[in-house]
Amino acid sequence: MTAALVAQRGTGNAVWRRFRRNSGAMIGLVLLVLLVLLAVLGPLLVGSPSTQDLAARLAPPSAAHLLGTDQLGRDVLTRVLSGARISLGIGVSVMLASLLVGSAAGLVAGLLGGWWDEVIMRVTDIFLAFPGLILAMAISAALGPSLTNVMIAVAVVSWPTYARLIRAQVLALREREFVEAARALGSSQSRVAFRHLLPNSLAPLLVQGSFDVGNAILTAAGLGFIGFGAQPPTPEWGAMVSETRNYIAQAPWASSAPALAILVTVLAFNLLGDGLRDVFDPRKGV
Repeated sequence: MTAALVAQRGTGNAVWRRFRRNSGAMIGLVLLVLLVLLAVLGPLLVGSPSTQDLAARLAPPSAAHLLGTDQLGRDVLTRVLSGARISLGIGVSVMLASLLVGSAAGLVAGLLGGWWDEVIMRVTDIFLAFPGLILAMAISAALGPSLTNVMIAVAVVSWPTYARLIRAQVLALREREFVEAARALGSSQSRVAFRHLLPNSLAPLLVQGSFDVGNAILTAAGLGFIGFGAQPPTPEWGAMVSETRNYIAQAPWASSAPALAILVTVLAFNLLGDGLRDVFDPRKGV
């Protein structure tokens, strides 16, 4: 085992120890693991989320229906578990799409500079000038209400954050000695970007990505609530709250269960992001 591998392993162990000492981050990680397990295994253990039993509509929680039923007699627990896969899929897909587009734009702007930097940054300024939710609503309305279109809308709103983040990292790193040495050895711009600059920018990307998964889920749920997102009978959490809001006095469990699922999921990602930010903070050391 080389000295570099030993150093890497030692650093990784130190990072994990610091992360483990952060109680909020560990709570977020445990919640996230449970949510992923429910999203993967839940739909395999329950029936179809669209199965209706009108004779049992708005039934309270019981042994037959642990979280009760909604206005069409559908099992709320089944729909929440099925919605976990959809909502987590939305969050992760939007984050990855935003990260890829934003990172590419930020790399080009920071590395090439000049008019490339001016054009890309002015485009990001245009997107950031609008409130995110309002812009996502406008895009969703233009494309039409659907699950795919809401993911596109949220990704379009989210990518400028990554562009600015990567640009700032590249500007801070591109004059460092190891980058100058790579250029002196004849490395191309693309090799410098992907071999030296991008790997050294992963820590802030991980932190921002963990926050953005929760934000994407919350934004998609908001769009679903007002009718711009997933359409019935898709068991997306925001759409479920919207469908059952008129019965909140008669059957509060029907809307509170998906709302609580949104709360717990966003909280888990925010706690995880806070923990990662503390772990990678250079002022606190490793």
